[in-house]
Parts: sequence; C-alpha cells; structure tokens
Amino acid sequence: MAWARAELPGWARRHRWFLAVFGLGALLRLVTALGYRPALWFPDSYTYVVTAMRPRPDLVRPAGYSMFLRLLEAFHSFALVVTVQHVLGLLVGVMLYVTVLRRGGPSWAAVLACVPVLLDAYQIELEHLLVSDSLFTFLVVGAVCLAMRRPLTPRSAAALGLVLAAATLTRTVGLPLIAVFALVLLAYGVRGASGAGRPGRAVARLTVPFLVAALLPVAGYAGWFYATYQRVGLVGSNGVFLYARTMAFADCSVMKPPADLAVLCDSRPPASRPASQEYIWNAEAPLVRLPGITFTKETDTLAGRFASLAIRSQPLDYLRGTLTELGRSFTLGRPVYPDAETYGYYEFPETVPPPPGRNPAVVGKEFAQRYEGGPITLRISEPFAGLMRAYQDVVRLPGTALLVLLLAPPAAWLVRARSARTRRPPARRARSNRGSSNRAHSNWGIAWATAWALLLVPPATAQFDYRYVLPVVPLACLAAALSVRGLRRRT
Repeated sequence: MAWARAELPGWARRHRWFLAVFGLGALLRLVTALGYRPALWFPDSYTYVVTAMRPRPDLVRPAGYSMFLRLLEAFHSFALVVTVQHVLGLLVGVMLYVTVLRRGGPSWAAVLACVPVLLDAYQIELEHLLVSDSLFTFLVVGAVCLAMRRPLTPRSAAALGLVLAAATLTRTVGLPLIAVFALVLLAYGVRGASGAGRPGRAVARLTVPFLVAALLPVAGYAGWFYATYQRVGLVGSNGVFLYARTMAFADCSVMKPPADLAVLCDSRPPASRPASQEYIWNAEAPLVRLPGITFTKETDTLAGRFASLAIRSQPLDYLRGTLTELGRSFTLGRPVYPDAETYGYYEFPETVPPPPGRNPAVVGKEFAQRYEGGPITLRISEPFAGLMRAYQDVVRLPGTALLVLLLAPPAAWLVRARSARTRRPPARRARSNRGSSNRAHSNWGIAWATAWALLLVPPATAQFDYRYVLPVVPLACLAAALSVRGLRRRT
C-alpha cells in the first residue's frame, strides 16, 4: 500500500490521456449495458447458443464462441456474457497502448491507437451483440501483441500458437493467420540465426513449437468434426459460401457448366441479382431449392465445383468483384449493405426487434431461454439507449480513415528510407537501408499483414460485411502508431 500511495500519482500523471480515453470507453459501455438488457441478438446468435447447450460441431461456424458461452452458462445471464465481451474490448485498448510503448512508439501515438477501439460506437455495439467477433478480435490482437514481445522464446511461440488456434476455432478466417505468423517467426529465426553454427536448428526452435501448438487443437477439432459428419474440415459450408460469392458475376453462358451444375445457374444478369448471402438463406435461391439441407456434403461439394468453374472461367470478373467488395471497407459514409435487415443489426435499436423468423433461430430461442433461465426479450431503457443511439450517429471511424491508417506504415517506411539515402554516404547507404528497413518492418509488419489478411479473405470467399471490418481497426491503428516511431527525428 505504501508503494501504491507513492507511485500511483506519478503513474497516473504519465498515462493520464490514456486513462481518460479508457475511462470514457468504460462509461460508454456501462451506458450501453443499462440501455439494452440483457443483450442484442443477431441471427447467428441462436446457432451459437444451440451449440453451447448441445455441444456438437456446427456445419457453418466453428464452436469456439459456443464454448465461450458454455463457460459462462452456469451464471444463466446473457448480460454477463456481453459484460465480459465489453471487458475484452477494453483489454484490447490496453494491449494496444502497452505494446506501442514497449516497442518504443511515442506516447501520443499509443493513446491515439486506442481511441477507435475504445470509443467507436460500432465497436461498442458489436461487443453488445451475441456474436463471435469481440472474442475473435481479442484473440487476434493478443496474438499480434504477443508476437511483438522480445525476445521470442519457444515458450512464447507455443503460447502464440495456442492463441491463434483459439482464434481459428472462433472464426475460420483465423486459419490463414497461422501461415502469416509462421512466416514471421521464420523470418525472426533467420535473422537471429545469422552467424549461428546451426541456423536450421535456431529457426526450428521457434517455428516447431508454434506450429505444433497451433495445429494440434485445430486438428483435434477437425477430428471431432469428422467423427460427427464424416467430412474433412472445420466447417461444412466453404463450397456454399464461395458459390454465393461467385453468383455476383457467374455467367453460365460463359462457364458452360455440365448438367448437374447448371441447376445452380441464375438467368438474371449480375446487375439485377441480390446480395451474395441471398443465395444461401433465401428459400427461392437455386441452391436452397435442392433436396435436403443447404449444407449437406453433396450440396456443398456441388456448390464448390460450381464456384471453382466460375472462377476459372471468369478470373477477371472474380478479381473485379473481390476488389469491389474490398472497396466497401473504405467508404467515407456507411451505405446500407448487404440489406437493410443485416445493416440494422449493427445499429442500436429504437424499438424491440421482431422475434426470429428462420427455423434454426426459432429452435435456438428455446435453448436461449434455457441458458438465461427465463425470457430473453430485449428491454430498452431510456434515456441510456437514446444516448447511445445519438452517440452512434456521430462517433465512428470512417472507412476512408481506415484506409489512411493502412497506408501510413508503408508511407512512413518510404519517407524513412528516402531520408536515410539522402543523409548517409554512398558507401554506408546499402547496409544502413537494409538495417533500418528490417527494424521498421519488425515494428509494424505483423500487425499490418494481419490486418490485410482479415480484410481480404471475406470479400474473396464470401461477402463484405461491416462487422468483418471492425476486428481490422485495432491492428491498423497498432501498425500506424508503430510506423511513426522515430520518424520526426529521422526526417
């Protein structure tokens, strides 16, 4: 206690700006919890609850978030679940701030890096939704911050692998991140092994424990999935989602599909077609009209074959469509997309939403009532709810600002490299540029690469969705904050 009385005032003064932003973020989350009780619901929420109450791999979504719900099931409170998610959101801000300072970034950049994740109204609303994205964001940001700790050891590499495995089993978009982080560890090991007698051993010292820790849990879940459905994978919907993605451009007059695939064609021109998700959930979609459920092995395989043929037949159209979907991440405004219903789930509601209409959600509602130990009807309390609706109208990170954050690190690197070339003698220029380039990339490279991976995979394999962009924001902020380290001194 004596230490706290002596040191705490000085510590609080040094970090006063971060504490102010953190405190405001905590207050906004408290207002949200008071205004919307017990939690906000999304169509996916009911499936997560069913898997939590009846553990079994789902064909569409991995069970990581459902296991998170099951850990809290004994408390019978969805209000507690979203409270934990709000705490995870606050901890993401703490991780960003601490990491920027530990990596030598300026304090003002560390504070600014936390502002979007702590204060953005859509981040707060997403944390209040019963969906996997808040947990996924916490795990991915935790993995990036852990990868930036120095020195990296076999133990920290194994811990990093476990965190990424948990992220992958929360959302399958985490799977390619294992490859991204493996390359980062490989590069770190190669740099550390320069001059070592046995460089291969030095590289394997980090990559082997990382890959074992990352892949064993994923393989175990894949084994559970195979034992349940006799299918290889983590989910059974990859072909269906890719099919829906290609229906934005697929032209069967160009593809010339065989008869078994032709049943999936849509005669309407691409400009007249609905959003991609309608080809999965709309009862009139060609795929949904086939016998059996949409995600059977046969249907998923058929959809995957169609998608593969569409991409091979129209590669430029696929690339154009992917870039168009990616571009939606960077709009200045926030246009309604993919439809008004989905868009509305990301807004703080003024009235209680109608009960679920899809059959899985109706079944899920029964399980949700068992989880809660009572009714789950949303209760909207004023003036707290009105305050958050008004706040959401004003405070958000525009997509254009996200693009600026993602462009800032390579721009800062170019400025730094140009300054080094003009200030140093020719004889030392090449060696100096290589050294400063390596240091710069080691600061922000992993956060930047992870952000782009998370941005690119959904538009390429499924469809753009606003909630898929929000986990990218803290990573982009982290990369931008670290990229300005020492920039003013060098320029």
